Amino acid sequence: MQILVTGATGYAGRRVSRALARAGHTVLGLTRDAAAPAARDLAVDEVTPVQGDVRRPETWRGHLDGTDAVVHLLLDMSDPVGTDRLLFAELAAVQEKDGRCRHLVYTTGISSYGRTGLALMDENTPGAPDSPLGFRFALERELAATGLPHTVVRPGFLYGGPATTSMTAQWFAAAEAGEPVFYGDTAKRWSWVHVDDLADAYVRILDHPSAVDGEVFVVADDQRAAALDVQRAAVRAAGYTGEIVLKDAEAGGMLQTAADQDELVSSAKAHRLLGWRPRHVAFTDAPELYHRAWKAARPAA
Repeated sequence: MQILVTGATGYAGRRVSRALARAGHTVLGLTRDAAAPAARDLAVDEVTPVQGDVRRPETWRGHLDGTDAVVHLLLDMSDPVGTDRLLFAELAAVQEKDGRCRHLVYTTGISSYGRTGLALMDENTPGAPDSPLGFRFALERELAATGLPHTVVRPGFLYGGPATTSMTAQWFAAAEAGEPVFYGDTAKRWSWVHVDDLADAYVRILDHPSAVDGEVFVVADDQRAAALDVQRAAVRAAGYTGEIVLKDAEAGGMLQTAADQDELVSSAKAHRLLGWRPRHVAFTDAPELYHRAWKAARPAA
């Protein structure tokens, strides 16, 4: 199968692209600069970097020729709704033109639920109407209405590897700077997933995409630790022994505000339909290992 991955040079994107290539697929990694070091790293993983900007379909439309699936792992913070709508429209237009069905694996996330008040959420849990990221669930519904073959993935909080956009990377960096801060409710708990376990879920979906057409999967491990306890493990692994400063969620910006509640989910559906189970049990099992991986991935000073 030939697969086009958007956000291929990003944190999750590179690991997912690599896992798909290792599974025997021909993987095209979409990047705005195919000559950049991050794009060259894709080639090391036997992924072919191809140039294009998701916001400009004319720059990547040609890469859909011969492509059987698209994995969307990019969140355009400048226009998340408009960019994803462009993607849906382009895939629908190309399908109508050439009759080729391309399965879209569309990524959102568990912070889209917002403050539901539920102890455990799953694929059937409606998001809170006032969730700052609720537009992502609205986009899921818009995608379903297009009739495009698709599967939705809602990952938990990511960790592992370079951790570039993981909350753990922010905690490591702040600890090394001597300024760790925890934002919001100190009792809140989040579900997590190692980035390579997440990548395995995409491989399983694209093993038999027609079998999971129209399905939504929550993908996270069974960790139930308080987010503040996870941060404590992270900053201690980075060598910080002082106290963590506590601030309101609003002081941390939109993403901290969006995640300022319990976000515990069940991946029972992924276990049942995909045979997926996490191989990495919890971040807190080996925080020093994850700190070393993050540090090794940072550019040399």
